[in-house]
Amino acid sequence: MRKIRVAQIGTNFYSHGPFVWDTMKALTDTYELVGYALPERERERLPQQVKHLDGYPEFSVEELLNDPTIDAIIVETDEIYLTKYALMAAKAGKHIHMEKPGSPNLPEFEELIATVKKNNLVFHTGYMYRYNPCVVELLKQIKAGELGEIFSVEAQMNCTHPKEVREWLHELPSGMLFFLGCHLIDMIYSIQGKPEEIIPLSCSTGLEGVTSKDFGMVVMKYPHGVSMAKTTDAQVGGFARRSLVVTGSKKTVEICPLEMFGEGELQFATMTTYAKENWDDRGQTTESEQFGRYDAMMEGFASFVRGEKENPYTCDYELELYKILLQCCEV
Repeated sequence: MRKIRVAQIGTNFYSHGPFVWDTMKALTDTYELVGYALPERERERLPQQVKHLDGYPEFSVEELLNDPTIDAIIVETDEIYLTKYALMAAKAGKHIHMEKPGSPNLPEFEELIATVKKNNLVFHTGYMYRYNPCVVELLKQIKAGELGEIFSVEAQMNCTHPKEVREWLHELPSGMLFFLGCHLIDMIYSIQGKPEEIIPLSCSTGLEGVTSKDFGMVVMKYPHGVSMAKTTDAQVGGFARRSLVVTGSKKTVEICPLEMFGEGELQFATMTTYAKENWDDRGQTTESEQFGRYDAMMEGFASFVRGEKENPYTCDYELELYKILLQCCEV
């Protein structure tokens, strides 16, 4: 099996950058890590995150993009720079894994997608729930028609962060909805398609004097029902209550928690299926095997780069998802 020669541009404080690097480092049969570039003063701003890169050579962005032996670029800068560097990588003919969801700039994102398609590149984004074993199983059941006609999807991704993180959300449109709500909007769109109407409801809790939109919420109207995404940055117990509920005419499936800490660095998810009309039905609950949060995601990216599989999340899907996200965030 051919190893993918890969380099990373940037890292970040609040997202997946250090963990994606550590995941690739552990996948020794899959990736050959060439090195990294830190174009936005990450070394000075984010010393703890940069430690994950220790032991590997540092290059300039231009050196990485001009190296013909590098197959793929991992773009893990702060959100506001993501599309800029992904576009540079696309113009250089590199396959791309980019942290979700991209920068809040539609024309730049459209240029990125057009360049990726023109150069016949793999474009892969950091929506790790696409690879969550319970989500994968649920999507399979939906596709097979086992849930019947879907009329509602409810998705939540809550947590608690200190004041400085909630203040940082000012950098992003609609704060939490752009930052983490993008995961939820991705799942709703993949199940329900494009909504007929989008009703943004994000606001600020005002806790500790923070005025950013640390309470993200959006309602989406569909022909046969309403779906919603909710993500807050100040909910006690929020991580344990991350959930996806899909309601169909034949049965309802709830994944809760979407992820929970298992042994070491591993996680697990729990799925409950309600298929009876009895009021006292407690459902059938199963727990997934434990998994690395980013393992399947980065193994999937490698299989797309090698041409072994085709990414089911196409460039057209990514662009439409991005446009819906911007509408949800009132851009």
